[in-house]
Amino acid sequence: MKIINSIPLVTRALIVSALLLAGFGAINAARAKSDKPEITIGVVPVAGPITMLIGVGGFSGGNVGVSAGPDGMLIIDDKLKPFSKKLEARLDALKTCLECGDLKFLINTHWHGDHTGGNAYFGGQAVIVAHDNVRKLMAAPQEIKIFKMKIPAAPDQALPVITYRNSVSVHFNGEEIRIIHFPNGHTDGDSVIHFTKSNVLHLGDQFFNGLFPFIDVEHGGNVVTMTRNVGEMIDMFPADAKIIPGHGPLGDMNDLKTMRAMMKATTKIVQDRMKAGKSLKEIQAAGLPEKWKSWSWRISTETWIAVIYDSLKK
Repeated sequence: MKIINSIPLVTRALIVSALLLAGFGAINAARAKSDKPEITIGVVPVAGPITMLIGVGGFSGGNVGVSAGPDGMLIIDDKLKPFSKKLEARLDALKTCLECGDLKFLINTHWHGDHTGGNAYFGGQAVIVAHDNVRKLMAAPQEIKIFKMKIPAAPDQALPVITYRNSVSVHFNGEEIRIIHFPNGHTDGDSVIHFTKSNVLHLGDQFFNGLFPFIDVEHGGNVVTMTRNVGEMIDMFPADAKIIPGHGPLGDMNDLKTMRAMMKATTKIVQDRMKAGKSLKEIQAAGLPEKWKSWSWRISTETWIAVIYDSLKK
């Protein structure tokens, strides 16, 4: 107290003002942080025992498919790692139905962390199923250069324990759930999951509904092959199927056809410019027609063009 009183009055006033400003700054920072919308997990009913879990208020990872019934719960993908507890809470809320049991199976559509981030968390509860290449990629360090991402090897508990080469079925909650590999599309380990009785598909990142897709060329993906694969899916599965995309809203076959048409049209544009001797930067600077502008999101027009360019160079 004596030290403070020995300071000249003007200086004391300046110190008090600085302390008050610092205090208000901290309060405002905390308030700004608290005002930021919380990302939650929303529920979208699909058909029969199938629901889709989506991020609300921000990006939480890929869409999760859930089958809940007398045999328990089966989920497809499990979002980014930080959302594991929120996802678990949402799954627990779905178990309020009289027939719903515990989580038994977790199917990964592919290896990317926004779809497998919760594997280590849920691996002690559920049997993880995926294509052979998903386990191979997750078991070793990986890099996605286009995003400057280095991904460490996953812990053992996060790795799939049942893997398959071409297709496998899980008989669960009164229906056959077919898991089918489509090679070299989004990655080299993609699965389509078909709920045969409910007439629901989960395509993982082989379907971005109304959004430019990311195709992981470094890990076996290719825009030409993925376009072809999507065409095969359109012919193979029921025309009235409901489709859970890896990202975007719940869709149907018309939405899938729209994505395929976009991929074919934009690939041709890039291909024609490459044949004319244009560089990647020149092609990106020229852009794409206005009709595709709304498809830009986390995958911008420039990134989508780069993905096409890299695919065509393979």
